[in-house]
Amino acid sequence: MSATLPQPPGTVATFAQLLSSTRRGACLARLLTTTPLRAWNLSSDVAERAEQIVAELAANAALHGRVQGRDFRLTLTLDTTTGLLRIAVTDAKGGQLPVAPADSPTDGETGRGLLMVGALADRWGTEPHPPGGKTVWAEVSHRSS
Repeated sequence: MSATLPQPPGTVATFAQLLSSTRRGACLARLLTTTPLRAWNLSSDVAERAEQIVAELAANAALHGRVQGRDFRLTLTLDTTTGLLRIAVTDAKGGQLPVAPADSPTDGETGRGLLMVGALADRWGTEPHPPGGKTVWAEVSHRSS
């Protein structure tokens, strides 16, 4: 007979913050991200990837998703059951959802942010955020394979 020990239930931890749709707000998003990631005891690899993803998505929200007088929201969600850290940035500008460009010039100053997000995240995507915004999200596994 084999007995199994009860497993502690999974937990979900969330951090959310509204930030101004400015360069300063985008910079603050990355700085604020470090505190919950440390508190959640994520590996340095996962934390560094998450910080870079936040930097890219927040910069895009401030640059491309800006609507005068409207903020963007940064949400980090850690689900220990699924082993995923979800990063979501919601801005106020709706319309066409962003996609990673198929071929960005390697010497250009812009156009590679979503390519970087795609390389750093295990999965990423976009979804409309009614009534007039959008959310760009990325997921990073915090479990070792």
